[in-house]
Amino acid sequence: MTRPTLATLSDPLAQHFLDPEFSGIGGVIKQRVEDFLVSEIPLYETCGEGEHIYLRLRKTGVSHAEMMATVRNAFRVPEKAIGYAGMKDKQGVTEQTISVHMHEDPPRIDLGHTRIEVLDATRHTNKLRMGHLKGNRFSIRIREVDPFKAPLVLKQLRMLEYKGMPNYFGPQRFGYRRNNHVIGSLVLNQDWTGMLDELLGSNGSPFPEYQAPRRGLYDEGHYREAMSQWAKADRAELAALRALTQGASPDDACQRMGRTMLSFYANAFQSAAFNRVLDGRLERGTLDRLEEGDLAWKHDSRSVFGVTQDELASGELEPRLEKLEISPSGPLWGKGMTRAGGGVDEREVIAIASLGMEVKSLLESPRVPKGARRPMRETLTNSSLESGVDEHGGYIQVAFDLPRGVYATVVLRELMKNDGEGQRNHVDDRA
Repeated sequence: MTRPTLATLSDPLAQHFLDPEFSGIGGVIKQRVEDFLVSEIPLYETCGEGEHIYLRLRKTGVSHAEMMATVRNAFRVPEKAIGYAGMKDKQGVTEQTISVHMHEDPPRIDLGHTRIEVLDATRHTNKLRMGHLKGNRFSIRIREVDPFKAPLVLKQLRMLEYKGMPNYFGPQRFGYRRNNHVIGSLVLNQDWTGMLDELLGSNGSPFPEYQAPRRGLYDEGHYREAMSQWAKADRAELAALRALTQGASPDDACQRMGRTMLSFYANAFQSAAFNRVLDGRLERGTLDRLEEGDLAWKHDSRSVFGVTQDELASGELEPRLEKLEISPSGPLWGKGMTRAGGGVDEREVIAIASLGMEVKSLLESPRVPKGARRPMRETLTNSSLESGVDEHGGYIQVAFDLPRGVYATVVLRELMKNDGEGQRNHVDDRA
């Protein structure tokens, strides 16, 4: 059986820009942890009583997994007792709220971690869950850039505020190897041997050269030796290898990674399919238009409605589109997803095929995630800008608010026209 790799599946990353005529300012981001600031905007206020302790944390250069492990160990609770509204990047200073299910107040609130600070603690009646936030406020310094290009950046920010920004899933969704969607397709097909080979071996998607020895050891069946070369942060790899050293089957070894990790990979496949549909929308210039068969997204209620020929002919949709009240939506394929109609649905099916999957196989998979619709564009608000020179050189600092689930790196891609690491992004001319 031919298994998918980055060489055989469609690229999961964004391939088009809202304004391809703007050449971008270049530059790099995340050179320093303090250059990337994120602060959650809460969806609701706590009531001051209840079974759950709500902690407002500030973490600096700490991954989501490390934060969860720290909270779990500090309060001696299982991971399922901890709630959070969203996962934040490691490279940055982030303020976010988590909840911990504890009837009794802990003897101390300090987590004992030098890079995780507790800013506030209160109680509430329910567990904090994914999506329980209004949005995020970002403040990001772009470095290795000419500060005098600030007016060009401000013009682009105003354009994104007016037109809405393409709601791509950002590169962090797909991992440092850009292959999380590849692993996701193997999860959906329950090809557990293929998944382990892609995750741990040397014959799948590209990987950093320094990993070659450990991947070669896996290929040769030396699981214990391979395990000794992975870092503590490589939790999925370590969990699978530890299981293999104990004689587990490929199926069991993958299950040892945990349901959350397997779901994350399946969700990455969803995200890649959405990005392909959004590419087509930008290529056709229809990001701010609707057609018959579309499911229009209502930004105020986060719901959709079907677009008919009569509604298009009424002339009532254009003003709402211009005001960013409604937008086209795209598919997050899975259980319960409402399908579009006509040519819109056909293009969404083609996007799945470009990732080596048939809709029937996807929906019948025991690992299929929950389906939903996602707006093709989103609102960027409260943008501001400053520029200057500090001890590290010139910079342009941008700040803006985004709704939950929207990637700041996608905004920066439109401004910089590169990947944030100094590598230019080129538009793919494929159909």
